[in-house]
Amino acid sequence: MQILVLNSGSSSIKFQLFQMPEAKVICSGLVERIGQENAKITYKTTIDKIEKVDTINNHKDGLQMIARFLMDHEIGVIRSALEIQVVGHRVVHGGNTFAQTVEINEEVKQKIEKLSTLAPLHNPANLEGILVAEEIFSEARQVAVFDTAFHQTIPVEAYKYAIPNKFLHENNIRVYGFHGTSHKYVSEKAIEFLGIENSKIITIHLGNGCSMTAIKDGKSVDHTLGFAPMNGLIMGTRSGDIDPAVIFHLVNALGYSLDEVNTLLQKESGMLGLTGYSDLRDIESEAEKGNADCRLALKMNAYRIKKYIGAYAAVMNGLDAIVFTAGIGENSNVIRGLVCRDLDGIGIALDLDKNKVRSKEIRDISTNTSKVRVLVIPTNEELEIARQSFDLLT
Repeated sequence: MQILVLNSGSSSIKFQLFQMPEAKVICSGLVERIGQENAKITYKTTIDKIEKVDTINNHKDGLQMIARFLMDHEIGVIRSALEIQVVGHRVVHGGNTFAQTVEINEEVKQKIEKLSTLAPLHNPANLEGILVAEEIFSEARQVAVFDTAFHQTIPVEAYKYAIPNKFLHENNIRVYGFHGTSHKYVSEKAIEFLGIENSKIITIHLGNGCSMTAIKDGKSVDHTLGFAPMNGLIMGTRSGDIDPAVIFHLVNALGYSLDEVNTLLQKESGMLGLTGYSDLRDIESEAEKGNADCRLALKMNAYRIKKYIGAYAAVMNGLDAIVFTAGIGENSNVIRGLVCRDLDGIGIALDLDKNKVRSKEIRDISTNTSKVRVLVIPTNEELEIARQSFDLLT
């Protein structure tokens, strides 16, 4: 079975074509910096690797470009769209409606659209991916895998907000959690790597969107993102944690509308608001040149992560390992170094030389004497989505 996996993020689309159940990767790639002038697509097969900078205004443009590469008469891997039997989609917010992977029909699409108010940077892009894929791969079965599903094990004391009970019981307002496909994948890899059964692990997913999960014995027990993928860590364009009183002040004293505040916190804040850049590679480059705003933003980013490491170690009453993953977590030795600095008090000691090494393999970058292992594990949400899609349909 050939399964094309589409993973639409807030400013990117990752894709992989798998032969299942062998989990053989036929091709893969990434469309990144969507909506920016220097948008780029990377397309890789076992023979070719193509990188192209182009104008990619939105996710629909990116998906159409992916299809053209897949079916290109010289570098493509399929001759016809009919060769794709299944398209597996990452969908960020499933609310209380979707706790499991599902095959997509009209009702599912309507519910995904309705949940877009909870994940306005993601669910619309996810739905766009579904609609375009239905047009291009018209004979394929479409499957949705939800970010929120892995976090269904979070206990009520962690997912319930301290507001009147009716908002949970009548309106389903609670912590849902996100990036679940990634956290599930890397935590399972970490447990296998460490060779322990009763484990206490913190997974740290750092990309344009960022989140952390406390995982005890393989199950999510707490998570930094909540009702929508907006709070917690400082992200590319999202503020993360902020005092709710700031929102009231912006509206009542400074004259902002609620829509303007939403745009401010979702699209104009985070690292972009602090530095003028949303891509960490640009921020690190500017920091090296002496840009004070970029240097401070990196420190703030790491400080927020440190706070949650301490909190989750307390929640689980101990800690065996922390895991860095996703684009920033896997590739930024700067962020990893800032996060792990001065954490020896809770048993975390980073090996600075190991931290500088880049690899696509699982690696332990802690010192030999570190009580808590520091792991870098490349995430593979696409493989996890392919497996869940295959399991659903067979």
